[in-house]
Amino acid sequence: MIPVIDRERCTGCGDCVAVCPSQCIAVKDEKAAIEERFCEECGECVDECSEEAISLPRG
Repeated sequence: MIPVIDRERCTGCGDCVAVCPSQCIAVKDEKAAIEERFCEECGECVDECSEEAISLPRG
């Protein structure tokens, strides 16, 4: 599943950008954003986010 970013919790630090193997995350308007079509659904960004702003949807 594609990770979801909670824009209220995201600080725009860019840690998720640095660990994304598919380089599908960018900081735009001071918040992280995922280009979903390139996401490999690896979860690296979820593990890296110290603000717990990125999560995997339940389902």
